[in-house]
Amino acid sequence: MSDASGVTKAAVVTPLRAAIALCLIAPFVAMLWVGSYAKSDPVFIGIPFFYWYQMLWVLLSTALTMTAYQLWQRDQRARKAATSTDGGAQR
Repeated sequence: MSDASGVTKAAVVTPLRAAIALCLIAPFVAMLWVGSYAKSDPVFIGIPFFYWYQMLWVLLSTALTMTAYQLWQRDQRARKAATSTDGGAQR
C-alpha cells in the first residue's frame, strides 16, 4: 500500500515541472515544424534564414536545457525539504 502512494507522489505534475517540460519540448517543436523556416528570406549577414534560424535554435536549446536543469534542481531540493519535514512530523 505504501508503494502505491509513493508512486502517486512521484507522478505529481506541478507548474514547475510543466515549465521544465516546456523548456525541453520547445526546441523539438521548433525544429520539426519545417514549414515555418523553409525559406531563404530574411538574410542575416549573408546567411539565408533557413540556416541562421537553425543555428539560433542551437543557442536557444542550450539556454532552455540549462534553465530546465536549474528548475529541476530547485524542484528536487524542494521535494527533499518537504520529505524531510513530513518525515519528522510523522515521528
